[in-house]
Amino acid sequence: MAVGVLLLTHEGLGTALLAVATRLLRQLPLKTEAFELPFDADPDLLLPQASSALRRVDSGDGVLVLTDLYGASPSNLAAKLARIGTPVRRVSAVNLPMLLRVMNYAELGLEELPAVAAAGARNGVIHGDA
Repeated sequence: MAVGVLLLTHEGLGTALLAVATRLLRQLPLKTEAFELPFDADPDLLLPQASSALRRVDSGDGVLVLTDLYGASPSNLAAKLARIGTPVRRVSAVNLPMLLRVMNYAELGLEELPAVAAAGARNGVIHGDA
């Protein structure tokens, strides 16, 4: 079994990140899905749908939930998902280097993957001359 990955983001972001990662890696080694919140949506009303997405990617080893902005609706919805029973770890500020790093360490468990994800995000930010 392996950890599942749920991208829980504002509308348009999770699907785009997933599409690029899939194009680059050809096949994602972890069961992954994007669940996007429309900007005018009530997150509480989307909890059942988000819970279904979480269950679809969970193979029994838990789910790493990657959100775009800590404190925003997707991140708050992720916090609610973490209280429904499935083992969940949440990492915010998702970006493409984070997602690729997680996929490159697919053999790791739910306890190790959040640190790997955060390192991928930090190490993917490079300040340099154009």
